[in-house]
Amino acid sequence: MICLFLTIFANIFQTGWTGVNERTFIAVKPDGVQRKLVGEIIRRFERKGFKLVGLKLVQASEEQLKEHYWDLREKPFYKGLVNYMSSGPIVAMVWQGLDVVKTSRKMMGETNPADSLPGTIRGDYCVEVGRNVIHGSDSVESAQREISLWFRQHELICWEESSEHWIYA
Repeated sequence: MICLFLTIFANIFQTGWTGVNERTFIAVKPDGVQRKLVGEIIRRFERKGFKLVGLKLVQASEEQLKEHYWDLREKPFYKGLVNYMSSGPIVAMVWQGLDVVKTSRKMMGETNPADSLPGTIRGDYCVEVGRNVIHGSDSVESAQREISLWFRQHELICWEESSEHWIYA
């Protein structure tokens, strides 16, 4: 009941989730799905201590991807990015936890895998920027927008994790 109230409150006032309840949008891109990296990526987020609250396998439409990447529409790679992202299934996820947006960006590594450190997802699994396996929201505001683009409210599950008191003080 408290989770439902917080969700409604956040949606009405656009305050988003903060603290332990912060949420981010993560997508395993078509190359990650084809290379069977979905389980490994989920494992990393789970082991970090984040809570999965939404998950689905989707074949994104060109229209949805154009809206998702709207801020990149003037870039020369935009059309190729939309074509690539619509070329196969994507695993769309919503993760929740303390500073999950900032931390997940560090876990993913740099957009260009050549600049990513070993131990990051892109540092361990990617070779070139055009096939960098994973997308993650770059801010809390972007996360709110992206989550609402990919998920309906009833698709996000608010649940209590039994190990939460072992992760958060």
